[in-house]
Amino acid sequence: MPLISCTNLRFGYAGGPVLTCPDFTVGSGDYVRITGSNGTGKTTLLRVLAGLLAPQSGEVIRHPTLLPGTVGYLPQRPPLQDDFPATVWEVVLSGCQSLRGWRPYFRADEVGLARAALRRFGIADLAKRSYAALSGGQRQRVLLARSMAVPRKLMLFDEPTTGLDCASVAALEEGLRTILAEGVALVVVTHEKSFLGDATRSFEVCREEVAHG
Repeated sequence: MPLISCTNLRFGYAGGPVLTCPDFTVGSGDYVRITGSNGTGKTTLLRVLAGLLAPQSGEVIRHPTLLPGTVGYLPQRPPLQDDFPATVWEVVLSGCQSLRGWRPYFRADEVGLARAALRRFGIADLAKRSYAALSGGQRQRVLLARSMAVPRKLMLFDEPTTGLDCASVAALEEGLRTILAEGVALVVVTHEKSFLGDATRSFEVCREEVAHG
């Protein structure tokens, strides 16, 4: 059974256009690339997959093991302001907040997860640096490490290359290939049809044509 199966999806915001996409599935280790023109609902679809929105019609079937904490979502607008007053270590460690709950401290195993995430994405040398002082590409890798500090089965990305230079895009792709090799599924909205190489499946989201009588 796939992690997610989507059939006959129609979705959108109240008063906006109805949006559709082909039927598709997402399995462990899959890379699904979503393209389409501006305003065609790519971000809305990601929010449906993340469980933040319900489709207007159609069906989204999730594997029983795909619990909310196992899905990571990085929106196009970073979850942290560029001048966020924290070190890289503090940002990545905050990714374990869902495990800590209301405890006033992180356990040793949670600290270990954050340290492993720093190493996995090649940013251990940035741990003491201020997040605000980093380049756009470095921030993306920090946010990726933060999202992956806890075990994930599925990661959703909305235009992750926006504002990045070629070197930063290459570093981001390297980090995402690491995730794929671990069996994590990726769903990426991007205008770059060559991003991350060949996809398991690739499709466009489009506006549904409305007939006028």
